[in-house]
Amino acid sequence: MMSTATASESEIKRQAAKRSTMVSVWVNLFLTILQIIVGIFAKSQSLVADGIHSLSDLLADFVVLAANRISHRDADDDHPYGHARIETAASLVLGMLLLAVGAGMLWSAGVKITEPESIPDVSPIALWVALFTLVSKEGLFRYMLKIAQRVKSSMLVANAWHARSDAASSLVVAMGIAGNLMGYTFLDPLAAALVGFMVMRMGGKFSWDAISDLIDRGLEEQEVQAIRETLSEIPGVRDVHDMRTRRMGDYALVDVHLLVDGRISVSEGHHIAATARRRVMEQHRTLDVLVHIDPEDDHGHATHTCALPPRDRLMTVLQEMMGQDLSARIQVQLHYLNGSIELEATLDPASARSPEERQLIEQQLVDIIDHVREIRSVRILESRLLVEREDPRDLPPPHA
Repeated sequence: MMSTATASESEIKRQAAKRSTMVSVWVNLFLTILQIIVGIFAKSQSLVADGIHSLSDLLADFVVLAANRISHRDADDDHPYGHARIETAASLVLGMLLLAVGAGMLWSAGVKITEPESIPDVSPIALWVALFTLVSKEGLFRYMLKIAQRVKSSMLVANAWHARSDAASSLVVAMGIAGNLMGYTFLDPLAAALVGFMVMRMGGKFSWDAISDLIDRGLEEQEVQAIRETLSEIPGVRDVHDMRTRRMGDYALVDVHLLVDGRISVSEGHHIAATARRRVMEQHRTLDVLVHIDPEDDHGHATHTCALPPRDRLMTVLQEMMGQDLSARIQVQLHYLNGSIELEATLDPASARSPEERQLIEQQLVDIIDHVREIRSVRILESRLLVEREDPRDLPPPHA
């Protein structure tokens, strides 16, 4: 479940994605129509190719809008970790789309280059449209990248750099058209081929990054180290190890082992784990943090405590030895440490009315070592309640 800060950040990112993508939609729609129409009448294959490239951008914008809407849905029974990975899937679709478009451009341009007599002279208006497209795409890139970096969205960054690749391809197209106008007619289809190659290269990069995230690529080392430092600063944490991360869209899932004092209570260990989870989710871009509390250092080697007898077996042995209701006389705490068991018994003074009776109870507890070889030590404590007050949650807040 997302924290309040994460949910607010997610909504800001959703609105930013919607706004920047709508700007991109209208720009690409206008440029697509302009480039394809002018390219056909001006007989410029490279300008038509760039127009088809802009059309792929338009389709990509609709993919981003759809992914942005789905990715911010709340977690449900079928998707307990939320829908953030739809952004990664959208990036993969973008990449595959670019690969297909680029391959088509390369094929078409290659056919033209092998048949130079079929290359027509290009009209000068094509050059002006190419230059106008270049300026428009560069401005769109700068606008989209600024928003993407502000909200830290990998999907929006990918879409922004997609616009930059469009600006670069428009530059190549302008140079090819200029060369054609100067008499080097083959430069126009050559520019179309270069545009196709650039589109394929960008598509391959997006696809590979998305596939890496879908197969649970971890966070960068500096991000992992930052989370490790956050955990190390939590009181009660002696060591941080076996930390694993995996990306979930622009966020991450983290699971980690924390070494604590092996003799603290279960509730204190839980408090440390809950504090660790809250700190990481507040200070880092995470969807959830799973914390495992270790009472001893098991990093790099298997623990032997799993083979030790469980509590119910030990309590049965004690019950048989003491011959009466054990729970009414002592409270037993077991520490499974260093491959053995340390037994800690807290004695209620009311259960031993005389020194002789107390000595008998102590001897019965000591004798358990002879019956259970896995027990390494027995410690006896005395329970005395010094003070008790009402539930502190019901008390009024302290005065400032």
